[in-house]
Amino acid sequence: MGQRVGPRLAEDLQREARPDPLAHTPCLRVSVVKDVSAPSVPSPRRSLHIDALLLLMVLIWGANYSIVKSAFREIDPQAFNAVRMALATTLFLIAMAAVRVSGRTSFAGGVFYTPAPFTRRDWLTLAWLGLVGHFAYQVLFIGGLSRTTVANSSLIIAASPVIIAVGSAMLRHERIGRLHWAGAALSMAGIYLVVGRGAAIGGRGLTGDLMMFAAVMCWAAYTIGAEPLMERHSPVAVTGLSLVFGVLLYVPTALPRIVAVDWTALSGHTLGALLYAAVLAMCVAYTIWYTAVREIGSARTSVYSNLIPIVAMITAVVFLGESLGARQLAGAALVLAGVALTRVRRA
Repeated sequence: MGQRVGPRLAEDLQREARPDPLAHTPCLRVSVVKDVSAPSVPSPRRSLHIDALLLLMVLIWGANYSIVKSAFREIDPQAFNAVRMALATTLFLIAMAAVRVSGRTSFAGGVFYTPAPFTRRDWLTLAWLGLVGHFAYQVLFIGGLSRTTVANSSLIIAASPVIIAVGSAMLRHERIGRLHWAGAALSMAGIYLVVGRGAAIGGRGLTGDLMMFAAVMCWAAYTIGAEPLMERHSPVAVTGLSLVFGVLLYVPTALPRIVAVDWTALSGHTLGALLYAAVLAMCVAYTIWYTAVREIGSARTSVYSNLIPIVAMITAVVFLGESLGARQLAGAALVLAGVALTRVRRA
């Protein structure tokens, strides 16, 4: 498998970072082992299947915001998320073990299989990634989603590639082009339109928006920090193992809330939302994402992530009755335009 080296590594990293609604799970917006800057060209039929799967992924992630938020009417958000993470982690580990035992290392594009052994330093890095990318990120994300609107949440998360691009360049003292800086400025202006203008200081909505922005910062640190591991290991392996560390921290802190929930009294809708968020939004959608990256490349795959906030806002209006004003639409346009500019490859 080829490895990315040189100044384009950070570019590829931020281009492959996607706005993951709960995971990521995007939990998983990081670079991959195989050099996808020049992927093999799939057959037209295969390419059509990949595009169809990516549209399914967009629908899964876009609808996930509203589905999860609706469950918060009946269950404590942190208790919900702790169980969701534990379930998804178990499924990831089972899938990884099954692929290794069966020898079907090409399953789902090989994204479940990592041939290189993990060193002691790798395990320490995985523990750090679990702390910042799964524990801290999830606490902030779920807390933010429970306090603010789906529209605000999805748009703030959509700015993740911009934050990752700028942070990666600053940490590595690399130069990024004017289009990247312009994209960062546009996205920040869009977030200000959605969040800052007219927000009541100390209000619940503003608190949620700030928590969501802090979650983006945590995810940026996770994505950049995972880069060395992603050069030698599969993305799902890194995600699944770091998620184990995150769950080991998350579940004990949420245990009093988990115990306080009367699980037998939960409605079918809430239990269905829990399964949806764990199985579809994390396991299935992540597998689609990384399979597509390996089949058609990161540039084409990342285009689909721009559709996620649109689906999220539409489903929130239809199913949650959230309002969507001109200010939010203008902010959405600026955020998405900024993300698009940061994905323009330098000459």
